[in-house]
Amino acid sequence: MMTNEVLENIKARRSVRAYTDQPLPEEALVAILEAATYAPSGMHLETWHFTAVANADKLVALNERIKGAFAKSGDKHLQERGHNKAYNCYYHAPALVIVSNETTQWWAGLDCACAIENMFLAACSLGIGSCWINQLGTTCDDPEVRAFLTSIGVPENHKVYGCVALGYADPKVPMREKKIKAGTVTVVR
Repeated sequence: MMTNEVLENIKARRSVRAYTDQPLPEEALVAILEAATYAPSGMHLETWHFTAVANADKLVALNERIKGAFAKSGDKHLQERGHNKAYNCYYHAPALVIVSNETTQWWAGLDCACAIENMFLAACSLGIGSCWINQLGTTCDDPEVRAFLTSIGVPENHKVYGCVALGYADPKVPMREKKIKAGTVTVVR
């Protein structure tokens, strides 16, 4: 099978849900954010915004607000998370990138997904773990969450389409082997 460094990096990437407390080097975070900006965007509008939070106190405060929104939810599963003292939506990663976009174009979320994948691949290439975090997508319009997001630089007119947890994978937690589901690919010639 054909391969190269890029393809091997894609195959090596896994979602990391256990991190060490080692902070990311500034140059690594900058490189990962730069990779996000090179993602394709519909009509090349680039209306997205990337808010990187590498401050432990701010991350804890954000998690508490998300839990508060969950506690008010009508969904029993989310309510349980909201009342769980140990729940941490970003798995205690030392950095979180909030990916937001204007809602004026139907493809805004798709643009953000491309940027998120670029961050995943850039992080993997640098030996840094990552994981897609969805909780802000459903809670960003909660008044307390929205006020906090605005205070840390997320544009007020943006919806959060996803977040990227970043950090060094805890070596004590084994990575799962990727298994490709049969019948996933069809080639028509």
